[in-house]
Amino acid sequence: MESSERHPLEPEMRARVLQELEQLERERNVTVLYACESGSRAWGFASRDSDYDVRFIYVEKPNWFMQVDAPRDVIERPLSDELDISGWELRKTLGLLRKSNPTLLEWLDSPLVYRSELAEAQQLRILAEAFYSPPAARNHYFSMAKKNFRGYLQDETVRFKKYFYVLRSLLAVRWIDQGLGRPPMTFHELLNTVDDQALLAEIDELLALKRNADESTYGPRRPALHAFIEEQLERPVPALKRTTKDSRLLDDYLQEAVWRHA
Repeated sequence: MESSERHPLEPEMRARVLQELEQLERERNVTVLYACESGSRAWGFASRDSDYDVRFIYVEKPNWFMQVDAPRDVIERPLSDELDISGWELRKTLGLLRKSNPTLLEWLDSPLVYRSELAEAQQLRILAEAFYSPPAARNHYFSMAKKNFRGYLQDETVRFKKYFYVLRSLLAVRWIDQGLGRPPMTFHELLNTVDDQALLAEIDELLALKRNADESTYGPRRPALHAFIEEQLERPVPALKRTTKDSRLLDDYLQEAVWRHA
């Protein structure tokens, strides 16, 4: 399957998003450094009616940082049931990067990028690699998998999309445990950790069902997938190396970026 089929994005929606980002910059007097698609369209298992989750990183002007009371460092603009746009200010972003926040790392790996200041995006990815912490990432993905499995996949009839929330998280855990580095954002890349052909066929069948259904579509629980999920949730936690880096790397980059876009 071609990338455009796994990650659908209509030209009209791309144009609308770019227009909204430009308007936001004018209204808030900020600079958008990077904007991407997050969620099922970027992960690679969007349904027919999946919405658009636009996430961005922006930088404020220098005087924003010179305030006694910390100003709000998030911009949220829910525009409709179809389109949601929100972003994090650069200082907040770097604080989360220091903690190896998996959501942020996924943004930087998104296959659907709306806008990107190339030098800034490249530097953020370098810093993300430097501060990447396997234990933090593993704990995040494992917790997400367990929470979604226990919360949404216990009935005889379940939502298709919830299978993929669980499977994607568990495959990211496998990626980390196999020492492959930062888990990729896209589901089809994570499937490289699986060599069971029967299981892959089961997942491919469910993928086809989800992509041609609505987000709210339910179906019977799938015993093979349940067995795989339960097995993965019981796997022992390996010893993973923790990452320690000097935060001055982040301070230096923040100061340079703020003045560069002043």
